[in-house]
Amino acid sequence: MSGDDAGGRADRFRSLHLGTYADLLRFVERRVPGSEAEDVVSTVFMTAWRRFDELPDDARPWLFAVARKTMANRTRGWLRRQALDVRLGSLESPELSDDSAGAAVRIDLERAWKALSAADREVLALVAFDGLTAEQAADVLGCRRSTFAMRLGRARKRLQSALEPAEPDTRWSSRPHPLKEQQSWTRA
Repeated sequence: MSGDDAGGRADRFRSLHLGTYADLLRFVERRVPGSEAEDVVSTVFMTAWRRFDELPDDARPWLFAVARKTMANRTRGWLRRQALDVRLGSLESPELSDDSAGAAVRIDLERAWKALSAADREVLALVAFDGLTAEQAADVLGCRRSTFAMRLGRARKRLQSALEPAEPDTRWSSRPHPLKEQQSWTRA
């Protein structure tokens, strides 16, 4: 792309931005909290810039459609996080009758969950909380089923090790001191 083409493209994009920004922002503000509206609109224009050559002549409806999809994606993510929080908060262990023991289990699970990477939490949540099969979850993540199965197995192992209590290091406490008693130089 020559310098003139790049400049013309930038000018056309500026014109598109100036002509549609206010309307697009109002459209988004009616649907999401005001604190998130500008983020959504900026995502829409970033998408428009990346796909500028694909924009139709009348780009306004296209921009609104991208905004709608962006808001839907954010809402789905928010709902997944809320569902996870609710599920983690409502975990009850039927064999525990003492509430303090149940609270300890929930605290341990929450601590272990937070210790996992975001990628591990997403893999586990797709199967455990969203109820997807391994094949469906692989489609969501855009990978092969075998790759997903490997990630899921590793995430489960990391969660299990995060749930295991740390064992105190007793190697040194049970052993006698390795140095022999020293003889005093005053004894002869």
